[in-house]
Amino acid sequence: MSKLIAPSILAADFANLQRDIEMVNASEADWFHIDIMDGVFVPNISFGMPVLKAISKHATKTIDVHLMIVDPDRYIKTFAELGASILTVHYEACTHLHRTIQAIKDAGMKAGVALNPHTPVAVLEDVITDVDLVCIMSVNPGFGGQSFIENTYKKVSQLKHLIEFSESNCQIEIDGGVTDKNANKLIEAGADILVAGSYVFKSDHPIDTISNLKNQIA
Repeated sequence: MSKLIAPSILAADFANLQRDIEMVNASEADWFHIDIMDGVFVPNISFGMPVLKAISKHATKTIDVHLMIVDPDRYIKTFAELGASILTVHYEACTHLHRTIQAIKDAGMKAGVALNPHTPVAVLEDVITDVDLVCIMSVNPGFGGQSFIENTYKKVSQLKHLIEFSESNCQIEIDGGVTDKNANKLIEAGADILVAGSYVFKSDHPIDTISNLKNQIA
């Protein structure tokens, strides 16, 4: 299975959002990664339903929505209606994770679970065959532009081992601090999808940056 690049819209220029969406459409990127933050689960507020609706209107690629919010169950159907193909919730935000995963699938989306840097992979043992994606946070969630946490490589390897041992079809996504300096090592550790925010959108030539990253991990 080919490895995927998912530019994080959190790092886009919000004053020129349509331009940046169309740039991703025209690039070799595979998915749009959309971070929804509530200022409660994480110390930041990003954007909500109206902005996602606007993104969906212009995006021509898979929309991967990452909810960094408390009580995500309230909005599962809404995100399905707004065009999300994949909905990822945080393990730390879900009291009844299995139920939440099933509700996401019942709404017609693929189900993802995100783990904060301090959360061990072992907490997913009982749901690993139910999820389509696990998002390993390689920075503390809430803000873009943070430094990559080196322990991530070990967590990816542990997760890959769990997936293979359980015969799960789950993919591994890495979110935070991804650049050309760590992309190969992450793929070698077992990652399938790399979320890149600042590295793409702060680049002078983002289409070339995406292409170079894509070629590097191909």
